[in-house]
Parts: sequence; C-alpha cells; structure tokens
Amino acid sequence: MAPHDEKPTTEVHDRPVDIPSEWNLQRVLPNTEKPWYKQRHLLLLNLGMVIPYLSSTTNGYDGSMLNGLQSMSQWQTSFGNPTGTRLGSLSNGVIFGQILAFPIAPWLCDHTGRRFPIFIGSALLVIGAILQCAAQNYAMFLVSRMVIGFGGLIAVEASPMLVSELAYPTHRPVLVGYYNNLWYLGSLLAAWITYGTYFMGPNISWAWRIPSLLQGFFPLLQVLFVYLLPESPRYLVQKDRYDEARKVLTKYHAGGDENSPLVDFEMQQIILTIQASKETKSGYRKFLSTRGNLHRLLIIITVPCMMQLSGNGLIAYYLHLILNSIGFTSDPQQLRINGGLAVFNFGVSIILSSFMEAAGRRRLFLISTIGMLACYVIWTILSAINQQRGFHDTGLGTGVIVMIFMYQLFYNAGLNGPPWVYITEVLPTHLRAKGTNIMQIASTCVILFNGYANPIAMDAISWKYYIVYCCVIAAEFALVYFCFPETKGYSLEEVALIFDGEKAFGEVSEKSSGEKQNLGEV
Repeated sequence: MAPHDEKPTTEVHDRPVDIPSEWNLQRVLPNTEKPWYKQRHLLLLNLGMVIPYLSSTTNGYDGSMLNGLQSMSQWQTSFGNPTGTRLGSLSNGVIFGQILAFPIAPWLCDHTGRRFPIFIGSALLVIGAILQCAAQNYAMFLVSRMVIGFGGLIAVEASPMLVSELAYPTHRPVLVGYYNNLWYLGSLLAAWITYGTYFMGPNISWAWRIPSLLQGFFPLLQVLFVYLLPESPRYLVQKDRYDEARKVLTKYHAGGDENSPLVDFEMQQIILTIQASKETKSGYRKFLSTRGNLHRLLIIITVPCMMQLSGNGLIAYYLHLILNSIGFTSDPQQLRINGGLAVFNFGVSIILSSFMEAAGRRRLFLISTIGMLACYVIWTILSAINQQRGFHDTGLGTGVIVMIFMYQLFYNAGLNGPPWVYITEVLPTHLRAKGTNIMQIASTCVILFNGYANPIAMDAISWKYYIVYCCVIAAEFALVYFCFPETKGYSLEEVALIFDGEKAFGEVSEKSSGEKQNLGEV
C-alpha cells in the first residue's frame, strides 16, 4: 500500500476515461521510499481502522453463531426444536430490528457524523447480547435479536463510510475491502466457540448462553475505543468545519506537514464537490434526477442482492440443512465443518482482498459470478445423484462439501471485499449515507426472503432448490457485464466522472470560479 507516482489509468467497459490534470491525485502524492508501516501517522491510521472493522466482525459472528446453535441439542431443547417459519423468524429477528433502524441510521450519519452512530449502535448491541444470553423462552430470544439488529444496522452503516472517508487515498481500496473480510473473523470465532461449548453437557443451557453473551464483546470494544479515531474530514467539510477537516488530513495523511500539496489537493476536491452538492437537495429523490444517479441506484440495489441472493444465504444460516440433505447428520461433524469453513473463508478473503486494486472491481465481479455458477451446477448434480442413491455413497457427499468450499472461494473473490469498496466509490459524499441505507434496505429484503424461503424450500424440495440459485447467478453475471463500470484508479471524488461525464467537473468549476485557487488555504 505504499504511495506511488504512476499516473492512474482506468476504463469504463474497456473505454479509457481521461481525468483532468488538476484532479490527478498522483501528481501530489509525497515522494517517499518508506513503506506505510514505517510512517507513524499512516501506521496509526491503518491500525485504527480495526475499530470500525469490528462492526463487520460482529455481523459475521451472528450468522455463524446461529448456525452453530441450530446444530446444538441444548439450544434445540431450550426453544422447542424450531423449524419452518419459527426458525425463519429467529433468523430474521435481526432483520426486524434493522427495519426499525432504517429511517434513523442515515439521519444519524448525516447529522452526528460517523463515530457517534458506531458508538450508539454498538452500545445497543451489547444490551442485545446480554438479553440474548438471559433469554428464558422463544419470545425473549426473538426480542433480543431484534435489539441486536437495530443497533447493528446503525453501526454497520456508519463503519465502512468512516473507513472510506478517513483512509489514505492510495490505501482506501484495500482498507475498505478488508472491512467485509472481518465478517469471517466473527464467523470463525462463533463457529469454534459453539463447537467448544457443545461439549459442556446435554442439559447445560450455558452451552448456548456463553456464545450468545460473547456476541457483545466486539461491540463493547467499539464503545470504549471508537472516539480514539478522528471524525470523517468529508463530514466535517459538509458541516462547514473546514479547519477541523484540514487538521485531520494534515495529521493522518501528511504526518503533520501543514504545507502538504496532498492535503491542499484533498481539501480542494472535497470542498468543491460538497459545495456543488449543497446547491441542490440531496434527498432520496436525487437518485432519480439524472441518468448518472439512476445508474448509481441500479448498482447500489444490485450489489447487495448479489451479496445475499447468490446462494450464500443457505450456507450462512442453514448449513445444517444442507449437511442433513447429503447425509452428514452428526452434531459434532456439522460443527467441525462449520468451523473449518469459517477458517477457510477468513484466510482466502484476506489474501484475495490484497489483490483487489491490481485486478479491479468489475473483473472480480465477473470472475466471481462465473465461478459460483460452475460450483452451484456441480453441487446440484452431486446432491441429486446422492439422494437417488439413498445417501450411501459418502464420496458424493464429500464432493458436495468440496463444492461448498470452492463456491466460497469464488464468492469471496468478488462478493466479499469488493462490494463495499465499489458502493462507497460510486456514491458521492452528499448521497453516501442515503445510498448506503438503500443498499441495506435492498439487502434486508433479500435476507427476509432467505430467512423464510430457504428453510421451507429445503425441507420441501431439498437439492432441487439449488436450481433456482443457478438461474439467479447467471442473471447476476449478465448484470455485471452490461451495467458495472470499472472504478479502479479514481479518488472518491473522481469517480463522478464515470457516471456524470465531463459535466461532473465542469459544473464544479463553473460554480466555484474565482474560489478554486484559495481552497488549499482553507
């Protein structure tokens, strides 16, 4: 992630796009031979990103924990062996809480900054984890998950925004890409914690209460440490707090150099784009006002649907049903597979995200959808043959598990790290909170479908349900190919050129004539 001096090149569907020279980030990057980890200001900034990353870790913990609990006889006994819609309601309890938070989260991000929503959301997550641990019946467990969903959405909306808006320009793609990878850290921990507590005994309720309580550990760390991070300079400029924004950029991007050309450049870009946006209303209707914004709207709805509707929902929340369908019914066996999958996902997602800037977003989306489709087709065929043979051929069941791991490899390549990078890049500052909220709403609608349709369909038609996802993934490939432009090589402000053309810079220049040369002094 060391700064470099090469001029960025980027393409939109293989068509080069020129960036005006005055908007070229590469010309103002400091010339230094030191890697970022030997520069104190960048080291502190990048390590601080762990705090917002923990929102993703908590989210991943939840999905894997519920998978583990469903494979535990202690939890099944405590809540009456829920199936069908009762099981779906527990999975969707988090979603019910998120729905209640939808109108609140973007307002908090726009009016209180990025840190406070992380703080208050994490505090609610701690409360929800305590209630979940203390649950005495089905209703109390469901309510606790609603509290977790409410707080979780507020923290999750603000966290990647803070990472994206605070990161050093050339580090941003990788840092934002790592955000969603930390989902797997939570998943890994929950998988092996539930595996360990399972052996506490068949009648010990603490076997599921301990994993439930530990869901509040990472949010507690965020409550304690989130204010060690500075506020987003883009939010500060949006609130006309120019001096504070410049101090943040000077300290964390320039190492205290008050005459840094990079800081002047960043302040100029941020101020010009936000000043232009303030002259028009930035409500949700803004997404319908121009062709570029309609294109953005299509992307921010499509990407979360791809993240949740590519068949991964079956693995994330109903792995035990998949394993039951291929003859792997032992509780310890299922817990070990769940834990192994978590370790695999965490490792490959970290490795793949390191190559995100070299490969580009669009190419990774295409590779991901093609690979997932191939894996799902083979997975479906093996499951069908396995059922026809009465689950007596263990090799077929093992083949399905191999395909699940291969599927996760391709899923991680394009639908784990790249989505948050892509979404924060295509959305301008004044629409980022609302656009992120639209993304979460679209994601929630799909998760609701997954929560109710997946367990019912798996019980009813077993492997035949996989055919639906084969068709969905094929449609996703077509959408990416025709509708997703490449954003590699642009700063957050420069991405507007892809969607709005030369007008993105022309309007700003016209509206700010006479002011541009003085912006570096703000």
